Amino acid sequence: MKPACLRRLVPSLALCVALLLPAVSRGQERPVNVVMGDQFNNRVETAQLVGDVVVLVYAGRHGAEAAMELGRTLHTRFHPTADGADPKEWSTQPVVGVTGWPAGMPVPDVKVIPVACVPEVPKALHSMVRRRLKQESPVVPVWLDFEDVMRPSFGMIPDEPNVLLIDTRGMAQGVISGQLDQGKIEQVVALIDDLRKRAIPEVRTASFPAAVRQ
Repeated sequence: MKPACLRRLVPSLALCVALLLPAVSRGQERPVNVVMGDQFNNRVETAQLVGDVVVLVYAGRHGAEAAMELGRTLHTRFHPTADGADPKEWSTQPVVGVTGWPAGMPVPDVKVIPVACVPEVPKALHSMVRRRLKQESPVVPVWLDFEDVMRPSFGMIPDEPNVLLIDTRGMAQGVISGQLDQGKIEQVVALIDDLRKRAIPEVRTASFPAAVRQ
């Protein structure tokens, strides 16, 4: 997800990069396990990330660049040393702490994952897409939605960024879709911190702020 790599990739592969948007749809919490492959032909799934907050970012071609910019912003808010880090280390920088977190207890990470939504690509061309992605993003995994998983499962506004938030228990908390101004970005940052705090059993404070909804 290094900026230079993703900027070149977005127009051709409708890369659904990083991050958050405004309208929030939320029903009952439900466990999810989003399973795909990445450009390295590895099987990847959100169940592997239980214990961290997972942010899956997806969009159509016309919304990919805005989502990418927002994703970079969100990633560096939770991993500030990523700004200026070597490309190989950009996505593995330490996460910031949580106010009031118990000493000695690991702090949940925030995993921002770009998802390339390319269900229109014929199976015969999947290997070509993977090769292109490996050239453009040789280090950071990009999940490949060849099977149209995200749109029917979680909803999608094609020309806007769409963000699925999954808490540390692997429960889907909602989808945020649209453009976020700075104020709404701050609200989403606070929301994700609340989701991390939910790793402490007695803390159940997370909710989508009404002001984030459109």
